[in-house]
Amino acid sequence: MIPSEIKIQNSSLPDAPGVYLFFDAEGKILYIGKATSLKKRVASYFNKAHGDRISQLVSKIKRIDYIQTSSVIEALVLEANKIREYRPYFNILLKDDKSFLYLVITNELYPKPLLCRGLELEREGIKPFQKELSAKAKKKYLAVYGPYTSGSSLKRALDLVRKAIPWSVCDSPEKTQKSKPCFNAHINLCPGVCTGAISPQEYRQTIKQLMLFFAGKKTQILRQMKRQMTEQARTERFEEAEVVRKKVFALEHIQDIALITKEDFQLPFSVSDKFIFDLDGRIEAYDISNISGTSSVGSMVVFENGQPAKDKYRKFKIKTVVGANDVAMMEEVVRRRLRRAQMHQKSWELPQVMIIDGGKPQVNRIKMVLKEFGFNIPVIGIAKGFDRKQDELIFDHANIELARVAVAGKELFQKARDEAHRFAVAYHRKLRSRR
Repeated sequence: MIPSEIKIQNSSLPDAPGVYLFFDAEGKILYIGKATSLKKRVASYFNKAHGDRISQLVSKIKRIDYIQTSSVIEALVLEANKIREYRPYFNILLKDDKSFLYLVITNELYPKPLLCRGLELEREGIKPFQKELSAKAKKKYLAVYGPYTSGSSLKRALDLVRKAIPWSVCDSPEKTQKSKPCFNAHINLCPGVCTGAISPQEYRQTIKQLMLFFAGKKTQILRQMKRQMTEQARTERFEEAEVVRKKVFALEHIQDIALITKEDFQLPFSVSDKFIFDLDGRIEAYDISNISGTSSVGSMVVFENGQPAKDKYRKFKIKTVVGANDVAMMEEVVRRRLRRAQMHQKSWELPQVMIIDGGKPQVNRIKMVLKEFGFNIPVIGIAKGFDRKQDELIFDHANIELARVAVAGKELFQKARDEAHRFAVAYHRKLRSRR
C-alpha cells in the first residue's frame, strides 16, 4: 500500500507498461525505473522488505509521476533516455556508472549497432551519461544510447526491433572478398550488406530508423514507413510496398513479453482472481521417450517447495498411440493423469502449473484436453534450444501474469523438465531391456 501522504500523478497508477519517476520533498528526481505494470511495480516498493539502499530511497519518496507507454520495449527505451537526461542519484548509487550498458551506432560505410560498457566508452573519451558527443567521438560513433539497466533486455530489444528494421553487422563484399549471403540475410534480418544487395545510402536510411527507435520516436518511423508504402503503391511497386507493410506490422505488433525481467514482479502474486500462483507449490513436468514409436513411455515428475518430490513421480506406458507421434502420446499421458485426478482427488491433487516438454503443438493439445476436463491449469511448454539459454518457453503471451510466472520460474521449470526427461528415459530403457 502506497502511503497516503505521497502524491501520485492523476491520483493513481495504471496497470500498464511505462516509466515511473520518484521525487523527494524538494521536487528533485530520486530514481527512474521501467515497469510492465506501473501499478504493481511501484506498489512493490512499499509492500515488502528491502535492503538498505532501497529502504533509504523509499523513505525519501514524496511524489510519484509516470509516463505510460504502449509496450514494454518502449518503456525500456524511455527509461534509458530519461536516466541519461536527469541522472538520478539513486540510479547511479544502485549501479556503478561504468558497468551500465550502452548501445552505440558505429560511424562507417555500413554502420553497425554494438553494445558497450560505460568503462569502454570512457576509455575512448566518452563519459557515462554524456548527452552530446565530442567531435572526436563523432568520428567513431553516429550515436550513443543509454545507459541501460538490463543488458539482457537491451539485447532482446535489438533482436525484436530487427524484424521491423533489419540491420546488419556484416562487412561489405569489397572488404571481405565474399559474396555469399549470411544466415541472417536468408531469414530477412540482414538487408544484404554482405552481398552488396543494398547501397550505403539505402542502408543509412535503415540505420536512421534504428536510431529514431532508440531515441524514442517510433511514431515518426511508422509515419515514414506508411508514406513510403503509399508512394510505392501509387507507382504500382506493389512488391516493395508489401515488404514495407510487413515491417510496419512487425513494428506495431512487437511481442515484447521477453523483455519482462525479474525486477518487474514479486512472488507470490495473483495470476487471476481465481488462481494464486506460488513457485513453492506443486509443479508437474511431463516428457515422452521412445525410439521410432517403440517402447513408448511418458513421465510425470512433481516439484514442491522448489525440490523434486520423488514419491509423487508417475510413469506411463503408452497404450493407445501407434508409431512416433509425441503430441498424441503427451495427450494420452495427460488424459490418464486428469482422469485419476477426478477419481482420486487427494492422491492426485492438481498442480499450480504443467510444464510440457515440447513446443506449440504439444501445448495447444494439452490446453484442449484441460478445457475438455474443465480444469483451469496454466500450461508452459519448453522448446529445446542449442543450450539451456536458448530454450524457448511456449505459453499464452497475451496473459501478462502467466508471462511473469514464466520469467520468474524459468530455471525451476527447466530443472523440472530435465528431471522428467531423465525419469522417462530411465523407464524407456528398462522396457527395452525387458524386450
